[in-house]
Formats: sequence, C-alpha cells, structure tokens
Amino acid sequence: MIAAVIERCAGMDVGKKFIAVCVMTGPADGEPRSEIRTFGTTVAELKQARTWITSEGCTDVIMESTGSSWKPVFHVLEGDGKVALANPHEVKARKGHKTDPQDSWWLAHLLRHGMVTASFIPPRPPRELRDLTRRRRKLIQNAAAEKNRVGKVLEDAHVKLGNVLSDVFGVSGQRMREALWKGKADAAGMAQFAPASAQKKIPAITAAREEHQRNEHHRRMIRFRWEHMRFLEDPLGEIDPWIREKIQQAG
Repeated sequence: MIAAVIERCAGMDVGKKFIAVCVMTGPADGEPRSEIRTFGTTVAELKQARTWITSEGCTDVIMESTGSSWKPVFHVLEGDGKVALANPHEVKARKGHKTDPQDSWWLAHLLRHGMVTASFIPPRPPRELRDLTRRRRKLIQNAAAEKNRVGKVLEDAHVKLGNVLSDVFGVSGQRMREALWKGKADAAGMAQFAPASAQKKIPAITAAREEHQRNEHHRRMIRFRWEHMRFLEDPLGEIDPWIREKIQQAG
C-alpha cells in the first residue's frame, strides 16, 4: 500500500456545465471517507462547492487542466488552501473510470497519496500580463498576415513596389498604396511620394507602376485588407500601456 500524505483533500472533475467534487478525509494510516457531490458552474454554485470543501477541512484541492473550463473554478477557489492543477495526460495514464464522479474520486485518491505533480500556476498579475502579451502577439501576427495578402494582391496586379521599396508598408509605401487603390495617381504621380533618401529610385518606382493590371477588384481587395490591418493595429496603442502597468505592478 502507498502511504497517504494528505489527510483531507478534494478532487474535482470540471465540465462546462457541471463539476463533480469528491471530498476524501481520514487519517493517513487508515481508510478514508469519501463523499461526492455535483454542482453547477455558476458563481453561486461554485461558492457552495467552496463552502462545502472548506467546511470539511480540506487543505488541498486538485482538478485537471482541461481546456479553459478550470479557470473560473480556480478563480473562486484561489486563496482557500492549496489548489493543484493536474496535467490530464498524467492522471489519465493511470487506470481509472470514465464517469465524472469516479474521475473526481480518482483525482482525490491520487492527490491524497502524493501521486500527482501539480502544474505551475503563476499569481494573478503575471497571468493577466501573459493574457495581454499573448493578445498583442496575436494582433501583430494577424496584421502581418494581412500585409502579406496585400503584397499578393499587388503582385497579382503587376505592381512591383516590393521590388523597389525596402518597406512597402512604410510611410511612403502607404501613401503610394492609398493613391493606388483610390486611382488618384499615375506612375509619375506615385513616384513623388518617395522619400528624399529614395529619390534616386523614382525611375524604378515609375517602372514598377507602369503597365499594371490593376482593376476595381484589386482596389477593393487592397482596401479591405488595409482597413482590417488598421483595425488590428489600433488596439496596440491601448495594450502597450496596460502591459507596462502590469509589469510595474508585478515588480
């Protein structure tokens, strides 16, 4: 027999609509008493589960890190004893049953006997900081994907600005694209948007624009892409100050 290391603990099988909670209590050298109850996932019912677990004197609680369903449950339990998050592959690799109540019992059993390595859960400030940095990275990735699509539309229209400008999405490139999709500039007119440092490239810029195959469809597609790209980049002006604030709060 594997000796128990925790005398009063609880295992939770977390679902989208319900959670099954198994409270397991008893001396480490004896057979534990187990009781299983089911609760909903509203805040009120999660608080009822927390009250019950606390009233039983449980010092440790364990749940699986499946999807994101564990997060609201963790937020309610956080601060009341130790809350462990188990890797599903670790707890499912051992022999057990598949029903929710039995899963909660199995989790409590593994926790009671010290057979689970809890996943690291950082404090709330780093968690919120991580949410912001992940959102920022995703916005930048999506905006970069739109830039690539704009480049493909330009290539399809035989507008070879990418062969001439080092940054098609710089200030000059932006002005040229706006003139292009609005149809307000010919080849020579677009070249005037070149910066002073690129005046020597005006003949090449003019050549990149001449005999293009741009039509109304290309203009529309570029406009759709550009508007979406600006939509994705606008929130960065708000996210960056929040990230700096969270870094300062977290020390």
